[in-house]
Amino acid sequence: MTQILYGERIARQGKLRIGCSAAIFDEHGRILLTKRTDNGQWCLPGGGVEAGESVAEACEREVWEETGLSVRVKRLVGVYSHPDQLAVYPDGNKAHIVVLHFEAEVIGGELGLSDETTDFGYFTLEEVEKLDMLGRHKERILDTLANQKEAFVR
Repeated sequence: MTQILYGERIARQGKLRIGCSAAIFDEHGRILLTKRTDNGQWCLPGGGVEAGESVAEACEREVWEETGLSVRVKRLVGVYSHPDQLAVYPDGNKAHIVVLHFEAEVIGGELGLSDETTDFGYFTLEEVEKLDMLGRHKERILDTLANQKEAFVR
């Protein structure tokens, strides 16, 4: 089970990884979340950037792998590099994750489960408040909803 640990500059214990996540809204303004297989927490679709791909390509690939939806990145919402947060993976690897968070739009595909997800749904902000969310994904949702022209840098 992936754990998120918190502590002053705890991220120094991990290797630097680049990740991405996507905020995807339905026609009612609700946000798409997936429930993770490894820890049962709700999160935005996303994952790690692989060598040789752009961050937009990584975001679009990760959404496809986790949800079955084909998306197009619309805008960069923010860059998140919390030094007081450390991801610890089931294999023992530890990571300080720098995440580029995007808003994306669905251009095709069919919403479904993957080996990384056990559930999915579109949620209002009020419903999100009641969910067990991964790390600081709620912060990214709030930043997306702020609709700020400039990217957040956190």
